[in-house]
Parts: sequence; structure tokens; C-alpha cells
Amino acid sequence: MHQPPGFFDKRRPQFVCRLKKSLYGLKQAPRAWYTRFATFIKSQGFISSVCDQSLFIFKRDPANVAYLLLYVDDIVLTASNDTLLHDIIRALSREFAMTDLGRLHHFLGIKVDQFSQGLFLSQQQYAKEILARANMSACKPCNTPVDLSSKLSASDGPPVSDPTLYRSLAGALQYLTFTRPDISYAVQQVCLFMHDPRESHFAFMKRIIRYIQGTLDYGIRIGRSRSHDLVVYSDADWGGCPDSRRSTSGYCVFLGDNLLSWSSKRQPTVSRSSAEAEYRGVANAVAEATWLRNLLLELHTPLRRASIVYCDNVSAVYLSDNPVQHQRTKHVEIDIHFVREKVRIGHIRVLHVPSALQYADIFTKGLSKQLFQSFRSSLSVGPSHVQTAGES
Repeated sequence: MHQPPGFFDKRRPQFVCRLKKSLYGLKQAPRAWYTRFATFIKSQGFISSVCDQSLFIFKRDPANVAYLLLYVDDIVLTASNDTLLHDIIRALSREFAMTDLGRLHHFLGIKVDQFSQGLFLSQQQYAKEILARANMSACKPCNTPVDLSSKLSASDGPPVSDPTLYRSLAGALQYLTFTRPDISYAVQQVCLFMHDPRESHFAFMKRIIRYIQGTLDYGIRIGRSRSHDLVVYSDADWGGCPDSRRSTSGYCVFLGDNLLSWSSKRQPTVSRSSAEAEYRGVANAVAEATWLRNLLLELHTPLRRASIVYCDNVSAVYLSDNPVQHQRTKHVEIDIHFVREKVRIGHIRVLHVPSALQYADIFTKGLSKQLFQSFRSSLSVGPSHVQTAGES
């Protein structure tokens, strides 16, 4: 602690201000704590990641590599060998009051189960709390989170009697998508109407909760993979919003067999054609793939081959590689130039995929039970007791 600028007492320079408020309650506290921690950890040989400021990377040589992830005062630390790991823990313990909780089992409400082939991430207890908050702990489960014919409108039905409960549940469901990508589209839909929720929106949300009731033990599996290629699936539902006719775009990113990143988001502008909507979705997917490529480069595991972006719209695939500017695409030139530049330098390839294999459909629209469950399995979402191929 030091005397703040403008309030320096020359007669008592060693004095400091006495805080009558908790340090956590100050607006400057997060930045001050991060600066304090980052300064120390960098003095130990770590480098702050450019892609993610909460990630710190240590590399002395190929045999001594460590990664540290910081969220406020929670830390996840891993290293290439036990000696390096314990050295870092001792250094942190000498500088900060901290407790070593051993192998990773919980982080920010996410439970981590370790098995022979990898990890299983789940939020089962958190899902149960959502059910209890909604007073639906004994509700009847359903097979999918979204009805095939459901298209929510801002003016459907009367306003809900308790909008605070609606917003609370919507926010809680949004956090649940960290380990449940299968509900991302449904949660994105209910979050669009938090400013003025209606009864139809609440009924839509209750279906999501009923689906969660039947899949409480589901989570996402991360296992060993022979492939280290980055593969992206991108899709868009053209003009899906009945009010604004804006499209919903979604993507999922795989590193080998493991799902790394996913998104379901309404596009900011109206698209004049399905090709334009799909291409804007491709641009978002390429941006995410570019960020992940840069992150992997910082983690000292650079990708040697181009990342594949699969799209089920042939026109969007042609736009990514065709150098001719057409009159009808002038208004999307920024996205076109961005994607084409990545294709030209060899970082990205945009290819066509049949709709039956377009996994990103699960992030843009409601699907039939059979197709939804098939795509859900392809995203490595399932119960913890399901064994992976080759696991004993």
C-alpha cells in the first residue's frame, strides 16, 4: 500500500490511508491484484499470453514447459513434469498465502473427472440448482431442448409475472452452456428477450429445463486424439428471426476429436441472401479459428496444416476463394477480404459439407430427436459413464 497521488503527506511518507471498505469492493482491486500477480509470475520466467491475458506460459526448454491460468484468485497450473510443477507451487506459496488443492477436480463451478483417456467436464450440481430455482426439480424430462416449429417473437403472449426470475434463470442457463453446447441455441433464444420476457418465452425456457432434467449427468469429454488438426463447422439460419429477419449463425471448433469452442449468435445485420448469411457465419468461424491458431502457437504447439472450415452452402464456399468482386457482394467486402486473406496465405481452407454432416446445425435451429442426438454425440456430449473407444 502507498499514499495515492495527490494525497501525498511529505511529513509522514511512511503513512498509508486506512481503508474502511473491503479491498474486493474497490473498483481498482481487480486491476491492482492482476498487476501484483503478473509482476511476480513474470519474474519467475513466465510470459503473459497475447491471446488471453489470464494465461501465463513458462518454457525453459522442450522438457520444461508449464501453463498457469488465473481467474481472480483461482489458479489452474500444469507442467510437463512433477519437479517443475512443485518448484512453481513453492515459489507461489512463498509469495502469496495459497493452498494447493492437488489434482484438478473443480474450477469455477465446473467439475473435472479424470480418467485414463482424458477428462470429463460437467456441471451436474449447478444444473440441479437451476431446477430447484425454477421449482422444477420433479418435472417430466423431454428429449430435445427446442421444438422443431418454435420461432420466438418479441410480442408473443402477455408479459411474465416475474421477469426477475426469468432473467435469473436465463443467466444461469447461459453459464451452464460452458459444458453443455447442446443447449447453446436454445439458451441464446431465451436470452434475446430478457428486456421484456413473455409467457411464450418462459414456456420455451421451461422446455430447456425439462431437457436438462433428463440429462443431468451429461457433460463434455476431452480425450487423447491422434489427429491435431483444427476443424470448424459453420452454419447459419437465414432470416430466422420473425421480427427483424436477422439470421442466427453458429459454429463449433474441433482440435482432433475434441470440441474446443462453440457459438450460437444472432447476426447484427439483415442478410439479403442465404449465401450472405452463411458467409458472415464463415467469417465468424474463421476469426475464432485464427485466434485458436495463434493461441496454440503461444502454447508452443503450432499447427502445421491449414484449418478446415466446413460450410453447407456452395455459394459461400465459392465466395471464399473467388477473387472476382460481384455487385451483389460489395456490402460484405470486409468479411470477404478477411476470409480470402486467410485462405490465400494457407491458414484456412473453406470446403463444402453435406447438410446431413453439418454439426453446426445444432447451434442454429431446432432439430428432430434422431438428428439432435446424433449431432450431440458428435460434439462429445454425453454421460460420464460412457466409455470412449479403446478405453478399458
